[in-house]
Amino acid sequence: MYKEAEEMSADQSKEAQRIHEAEQKFDRTRRLVGLFGAPILALLVFLTPIEGLTVASHKLLAIMVLVALWWITEPVPIPVTSLIGPTLAVVTGVVTAKDAYAAFANPMIFLFMGGFILAKAMMDHGLDKRFAYWLLARSWVGSNPRRIFLAIGLAAALCSGWVSNTATAAMMFPIALGLLGAIKEMMAANGKEIDLHDYKYATGLMLMTAYSCSIGGVLTPIGTPPNIIMLGFLDQMANIHISFFEWMTWGAIAMVVYFIITYFILIRMFPPDVARIDGAEEFIRARVAELGGWTRAQKNTLVCFLVAVSLWVFPGILSMTLGSTSPILKMYNHLFPEAVAAMFGALLLFLMPINFKERQFTLEWKSAVQGVEWGTLILFGGGLAMGGMMYKTGLSQWVGDKIVGMLGGEPSEFALVAIFCVMALLLSELTSHTAATNMIGPLGITAAVAAGFSPVHVAVGIALSSSLGFMLPVSTPPNAIVYASGYIPITKMIKTGVYIDFIGIFCVTIPLVLYFVTWIVG
Repeated sequence: MYKEAEEMSADQSKEAQRIHEAEQKFDRTRRLVGLFGAPILALLVFLTPIEGLTVASHKLLAIMVLVALWWITEPVPIPVTSLIGPTLAVVTGVVTAKDAYAAFANPMIFLFMGGFILAKAMMDHGLDKRFAYWLLARSWVGSNPRRIFLAIGLAAALCSGWVSNTATAAMMFPIALGLLGAIKEMMAANGKEIDLHDYKYATGLMLMTAYSCSIGGVLTPIGTPPNIIMLGFLDQMANIHISFFEWMTWGAIAMVVYFIITYFILIRMFPPDVARIDGAEEFIRARVAELGGWTRAQKNTLVCFLVAVSLWVFPGILSMTLGSTSPILKMYNHLFPEAVAAMFGALLLFLMPINFKERQFTLEWKSAVQGVEWGTLILFGGGLAMGGMMYKTGLSQWVGDKIVGMLGGEPSEFALVAIFCVMALLLSELTSHTAATNMIGPLGITAAVAAGFSPVHVAVGIALSSSLGFMLPVSTPPNAIVYASGYIPITKMIKTGVYIDFIGIFCVTIPLVLYFVTWIVG
């Protein structure tokens, strides 16, 4: 029996190696084709006469073709491509350098930066782990495998609303592995040897960990880049500002819907075969004990985090109690916009001491710099820059009219939302969801405006759909992290990803349209 298990494990390892080699070959081909094909196609676009475009918008269209294709094929790092677009726009005379690079100082950049710094402090001082183990140690979880499954997902989802999806996955991954180790030991003690590589519950727990990290990102504007990118596009291209609190009201609903869908699909496809996991509670208690008591650094970090969150949600409370036109609310928004709230909480980390005699503060600058995802900020800035130039040159209006024309001239609101949600989903499966949002976002907003609809519902739909990249290991970093465990056959990830992706799209699209129709009418 053991020999058969070893042979099966060896066969699975060889299959995984073949899949990995095929992925590498595909990536090399994709990059090579993009490296030479994108500039050639961009040049052809520039040399082809296009009616209705000014010289500046025609040049920008060619640049957009190059940037979009390089975002997808990645012959150079995505942040580099994000800088190439604005730079080419200046060199070709589309806009001035001041206009091209202004987007890199957009307040949304600093909202994200403040969020990154707060998240780094939480990770450095173990505040995220403390929360995750606290949730897993609740009495309602116990040793029940279904409840453990649920608790792992909840911990990952709630953490990733505030900490990056990748960092959350990296934190939750060893916790899930430890629980699977407890299962294997329990089985061995009962005389039953199992191979975790061929154990359904192990596959389900790994997938729940990865998917929940992506699902939780929709909760807040800083949870995942697509959220804040779409808010930036709305502000820049449609002069519509969505508050932190307002986004959270939509994000919380989407997160709950996604989470319920994911939980029931995974627990049905990968059910546990035992009623309880002996040793799971002891494993969690041991991890909690290792954390020890609350440190001064953890307390300071929690205070700074709560200050930022309070400043973010307070406008929503003022709006509900005093009304959206209240002078007090307007004054508050003027003094403490979301970006200032984020930076206020983040900067407190450098002022609150943990040992004043030694001049040690809650966060050191060197650590903070390492925690900021500069590539994401550059990508975000590049996307805003390209979107802003599309609006200023009239390219966005031309693109919007063309899209509406292709949809029959008078598309329904449902069709428009559904089309762009599916486009964002499919593109995010193949490339970075941040890059996908940068490409699809401006198109969705301009198409909605051209069709006479509010661009808000399309923008929110694109952001939410971009977080549904569940089918492939390359779709999201959390997918890649758990896939490396070897416990997830690629066919299982594709199958479950297809179910969750398209049920999620259906559940988001219809309520989104109905909600905004009611909102606009009201």
